[in-house]
Amino acid sequence: MKAVAERASALADAGTKPSSHSSFHAVAWRWHFYTGLYVVPFLLMLALTGLVMVFFTGFQTRLGPVVTVNPMDHAPLPVSAQAKAVLELRSQATLREYIAPVTPDRASWFVVARDGTTEAVAVDPYTAQVLRLVDKDRTWFAWAEKIHGTLLLGDVGDRLIEIAAGLAIVMVITGFYLWWPRGGTRWAQVLLPDLRLRGRLWWRSLHASVGFWLGAVLLVFLLTGLSWTGVWGAKFAQPWGSFPAAKWDAVPLSDATHATLNAGGTHEVPWGLEQTPLPASGSQSGAVGVPAGQPVDLDSVAALAKRLGFTGQHHIQLPQGDTGVYTLSADTMSGDLGRPTQDRTVHVDRHTGRVLAEAAYAGYPLLAKAMAVGIALHQGDLGLWNAVLNVLFCLAIVFLCVSGIVMWWKRRPRGSWRLVAPPAPRDPSLWKGGALVMCALALAFPLSGAVLLGVLLLDWLVVSRLPALRAALG
Repeated sequence: MKAVAERASALADAGTKPSSHSSFHAVAWRWHFYTGLYVVPFLLMLALTGLVMVFFTGFQTRLGPVVTVNPMDHAPLPVSAQAKAVLELRSQATLREYIAPVTPDRASWFVVARDGTTEAVAVDPYTAQVLRLVDKDRTWFAWAEKIHGTLLLGDVGDRLIEIAAGLAIVMVITGFYLWWPRGGTRWAQVLLPDLRLRGRLWWRSLHASVGFWLGAVLLVFLLTGLSWTGVWGAKFAQPWGSFPAAKWDAVPLSDATHATLNAGGTHEVPWGLEQTPLPASGSQSGAVGVPAGQPVDLDSVAALAKRLGFTGQHHIQLPQGDTGVYTLSADTMSGDLGRPTQDRTVHVDRHTGRVLAEAAYAGYPLLAKAMAVGIALHQGDLGLWNAVLNVLFCLAIVFLCVSGIVMWWKRRPRGSWRLVAPPAPRDPSLWKGGALVMCALALAFPLSGAVLLGVLLLDWLVVSRLPALRAALG
């Protein structure tokens, strides 16, 4: 009787009644639990740093509070005059980038590099007065992004987070399986929490409903986040989805990629362009850009940007080196636009002023188009509504993590510090089948698949053969 009661309790914890599905159900619950042990701390970190990042993308700017100016009757000063004020203040710096103000009452921004530091400098476009200096590496947004992406541990942190994201996909899918209505369970019992319950059942009902509603959204966030990782993203997804430089006929290419345009350790270049080579200056390729006879400088390139249709906030990256190019861009990755379908990047020869190449959303490969929209949604770049929803989403993820911990705490025997893992299924064939399904899913993401396979082997070769260890885990 005691064994039957424990079995019924275990099935109740997973949200269903005993049925022909119970063995595979036990597999799903067991892996939902084990993946959660690793994933929950990372999800908490990602949600909390995500809250910090979306605050700046949605309610301020990546560089901090908005810097406003008083518009004057006369037109803004030439960009070169504004840049001169910056270089007088930072005489040993190299000018890297100009960011046009989004509206007439906003400051211009210039990015300079000096002594290994990347600074952003706000300038009044009407008076050329320097208004603010910001170390791009030390903003709240930059710190949150670095923790979000690498835990401040470089490649090691990136790999740990990549493993967590892959295992989180396993956790989401097993969660869907656990709570999918069947065996007399109605959709209303899953979609709406039963707030009349008490104790662990109350937490379980809320956890199931919130998780079921947010599962698909979390999958999108996990996949777009994985696109930046060092193995699955950089080695698999990004090469397939990168803009093909072959579209630029007869344009010489440099050895540098668009990723070199990222400054201050933050991702500002669209995902689909990062691995695409930059064009090289020094040929007669391209179409007419800066009119013949005019010097090719910051002022003439800024005027060209307006003629090409760049309005509001946009970036002009200055050429670095003799074969470098001027790069004009406006995209959601940099916070310039609220619609990724309007992303646009144009390259101009520094010697001739000719337009060498252009990459716009319409020319992106299908995967790059999907990622442009998905990443903009992930970052809260689509407008205030997007930022508000992302805040609610991050808070909901924190709740899912906390509620999972609470349910485990309430389920364990009082006074015991055993892991209290869900029981292994009794049908070996179904256990093995379920394990293979989980492996196949996780192996789509190499690092996560390797870890999951290792845990499966450990469970099969070691834990199952050592009664004392099995009892401690159970």
